[in-house]
Amino acid sequence: MNLLEPIVQGILLGGLYALFAAGLSLMFGVMRIVNLAYGDFAVLAAYGSLVVINVAAVNPLVALVVVAPLMAVLGYVLQRTVLQRTLGASPLPSLLVTFGLSIIIQNALLLFGSADQQRLSLGAIDTASVELPFGVRVGVFPLGVFVLAVILLGILSWITARTQYGRLVRAVSDDPDTVTLQGANPKIIYGVATAIAFGLVAIAGVAAGIQTSFSPSSGSMLLIFAFEAVIIGGLGSLWGTLGGAVILGVAQTVGAAFAPAQQILAGHIVFLLFLAFLPNGLSRRKVRA
Repeated sequence: MNLLEPIVQGILLGGLYALFAAGLSLMFGVMRIVNLAYGDFAVLAAYGSLVVINVAAVNPLVALVVVAPLMAVLGYVLQRTVLQRTLGASPLPSLLVTFGLSIIIQNALLLFGSADQQRLSLGAIDTASVELPFGVRVGVFPLGVFVLAVILLGILSWITARTQYGRLVRAVSDDPDTVTLQGANPKIIYGVATAIAFGLVAIAGVAAGIQTSFSPSSGSMLLIFAFEAVIIGGLGSLWGTLGGAVILGVAQTVGAAFAPAQQILAGHIVFLLFLAFLPNGLSRRKVRA
């Protein structure tokens, strides 16, 4: 059996998972929040794009130009009004609040939409492909998503490492009280980080809506994939998240090559192996209490 094509397909699938996981990793790295509604916000962005497409008769990429900024604003407002109140020594309040948000979003989408599967389309690009060396064919859109994921993670990594805001992010994640004494406002830093995370999840949600169908209940599985990619890569590590996402994607596609019905299970098994033998992930960075 030729495993080269499944491996390449898995790497490209990892690009999509990296888009999902990047915002989750950023929120945890800055605020120590595990957002259980993260996948549902991705689905919300996909439905938002569907509304824009139906109203303005544009393609999903143009709709994303509208939806991504709106999701970023939603993230900022949500952090300042709701999530900020859950920050503390215990992770339980944020887990309960985001779980409640997940239930609200799913039921709101069912109320104002339907339980039917939906799909976003780019027309001919959906099925367009290019041939790589050794006779491997890959889809144009998955390849574009992977390249976009690398670019966005590179930009985000540069921001956190080289800019004044990035230095504030690192400082506030280590010691918010000292940052406050220096005149910075941790609440604004948290809000901007959440806005960036929600912008990323909007891009990921629309990309996933183009590659596969979605429904109001799709968010739970997307959250699992993002969470597994973050754990495999190492909590709080952006490039580790990309590596974890690629490993998860390759595990799923190679597993599907042997047993198509067990594609998702293969990814879960790899995730469990990392938990057992490499619990700190690829970055081997221990999480501070």
